Amino acid sequence: MKFEDYHISSEIKRNLETAGFKRPTDIQFKAIPAILKGEDVLAIAQTGTGKTAAFAIPVIDLLARDKTSGRTDGIKCVVMVPTRELAIQITEVFTKLAKHTKVKVFSVFGGVEQEPQIAQLEKGIDIMVSTPGRMFDLASQGHIKLDKVDILILDEADHMLDLGFIKDIQDLIKLLPKKRQTLFFSATINETIKKLAYSLVRNAIRIQISPNNPVARNINHSVAFVDMDDKRFFLERTIKSNPDSKILVFVRTKVRAERVFAALDRMEIKSLTIHGDKDQAERVKALNQFKTGETKVLIATDVSARGIDIPNVDYVVNYDMPEQPENYVHRVGRTGRGTQKGLAVSFCSPEEKPVLEQIQEYLDKPIDVLKISHTDYSATLEYTTDQNDDLNALMKEVEEYQSSRKGKKK
Repeated sequence: MKFEDYHISSEIKRNLETAGFKRPTDIQFKAIPAILKGEDVLAIAQTGTGKTAAFAIPVIDLLARDKTSGRTDGIKCVVMVPTRELAIQITEVFTKLAKHTKVKVFSVFGGVEQEPQIAQLEKGIDIMVSTPGRMFDLASQGHIKLDKVDILILDEADHMLDLGFIKDIQDLIKLLPKKRQTLFFSATINETIKKLAYSLVRNAIRIQISPNNPVARNINHSVAFVDMDDKRFFLERTIKSNPDSKILVFVRTKVRAERVFAALDRMEIKSLTIHGDKDQAERVKALNQFKTGETKVLIATDVSARGIDIPNVDYVVNYDMPEQPENYVHRVGRTGRGTQKGLAVSFCSPEEKPVLEQIQEYLDKPIDVLKISHTDYSATLEYTTDQNDDLNALMKEVEEYQSSRKGKKK
């Protein structure tokens, strides 16, 4: 089936064609008809499978019809997301697909001045993509009214729960009409998410794509056993062995991100960081430079890069193993988007082997081991241009990791 066969507006079909969308992905094929019928939907699909378009296409069509029929103005759809970057990204998708229709889309998030957002809200919008904090701030000031919302969408729902947004979601529900359509999209699911989802929907249609294989088939992912204080040397070799590749490096903390950045700088490798201590302008600039390929290496924490669709990421490096098994799926899913092939490697130190075991248990299968001979290991250490031999700093790095692990167990 092609998009031209769907009963959606000609304007949306034209936008899909312009954007290069020809046939729906599995999640789009299953979700779009149900959403067009007004059904509540709980959808679980691998990252990179086109979830955003799966809800954007039918929602824009439904609201475009309402606009044509002369229904009253006001916010008709709220899309709740966990991060500013994801809010911007989803707004871009909605805007692109809503072109030539009368549907107005706008994103609301913190980290920037609120006055321009208030001015746009006063002009009137139909779809609001928002993070919880700024939305509640503006709602409490009377700038956002949610009494006419017909559709609520929770995207990256599993991650929102990880960040403790469950109370925000429950508070949001109190501001919305009881009669509404609710769409719940997530890349992974557990009992907590399932319980929350079913408390928010009525007779939801559950759509689950590839539940037995959380990592997409077109991603070749492996693990390499590397000592904690040798990781920077293996990262250096990976980057220099793939000079034309766009490489996304995941680390555990904001401090670690800056340390890896400093190490790469000593190696004369240009990179950028994105994490919570960066202001919004810096984060947007870093993402744009990475997307365009101006900078080939981006170092990120889980929170800042979760759900972000960065085109043509060739390689994902888990410099640190993720604390949450689900985050492994989201990290490696930044490469191999759509039909493209992707590569991912995780550097696992002896201290991190229990984390690796948890991830493999979650995947229900072992991760392929990238075997490194003693000769190759030694050659990698000799290959480096980093002459920093500060053993105290290296020991502190290992101690910080061990301390963070103990904190997690308390």
